[in-house]
Amino acid sequence: MRHVVGVVGVLVTLFGLLFTLQGFGAVQGSPMSNTTTWSVLGPIIALIGIGLAVAAWRPRR
Repeated sequence: MRHVVGVVGVLVTLFGLLFTLQGFGAVQGSPMSNTTTWSVLGPIIALIGIGLAVAAWRPRR
């Protein structure tokens, strides 16, 4: 189960990075391009994904 949560965390991180790039206009061709909302939400989503991945793969005591 921990591996599944870790993989989901990595995927959420990648989507957050994609949303960030779309928000800043680096990736065009989407209604999300050049939108301040995704410039703010993208990094937050990426940080949540990083937190999930780190929590999943951190050794248990």
